[in-house]
Amino acid sequence: MQYVRIRSIEDKLFAAMHRLMGVVFPPEEVLAFELWKEPIEDPAIHVYVAIHEGEVVGATEYRYDPKLRVAMTDFTIIGRPDLGIGRFLYANREKDLSRLQKESGTIAIGMFAEIYDPRKDEAALPGAGNVNPMHPAVRREVLSHLGYRRLDIDYVHPSWDHEGKAVQGLDFCFRPADDEIVSIPAALVTTFLRQYYSALPNKPQEWFDMMANIELRTDIALLPI
Repeated sequence: MQYVRIRSIEDKLFAAMHRLMGVVFPPEEVLAFELWKEPIEDPAIHVYVAIHEGEVVGATEYRYDPKLRVAMTDFTIIGRPDLGIGRFLYANREKDLSRLQKESGTIAIGMFAEIYDPRKDEAALPGAGNVNPMHPAVRREVLSHLGYRRLDIDYVHPSWDHEGKAVQGLDFCFRPADDEIVSIPAALVTTFLRQYYSALPNKPQEWFDMMANIELRTDIALLPI
């Protein structure tokens, strides 16, 4: 299996990845093909695909902010079972994140990730019936095994279709580098989320309300998932 970075929507591998996104994620979570042009050319955004026998069978996108010393897994896609794609993507992503930390002279304090909670909003779940490893219940357990915990907030984020809808039914999670950490600063959460969603000009009132509530707090507890 090959781990290949995509840097342009003109790359034929991008079209294959975008189709795969449409299979496993709901429409509001998938940025339109043409709107990927600038993000994928951003050197700070790392988009890689897993290629098996010439086919894109998985993908991951992530970033690392050396100023905040936090990373974010934007998404991980496993397109086929029984190929070890999840482990392959994880191992290569961790290796690359170690490189980014070394190059920036920093050490990460942890990594954010969003994850669906199938108990919250079944109607909002991706079409995961097509790819069993992508079912939210499976992915939650994988994140738990990796050390992620959910932030003690009522999470909502703006839809990636640029319509400004509130996407609910998810948890915002964090994997601390030190497993003994039981909370993180609220200011870290708001600073990161403002930067992360700066790419979406249309945001729902629910998102602003959530941010205002977080700002009233000093720390955010990390809870089991």
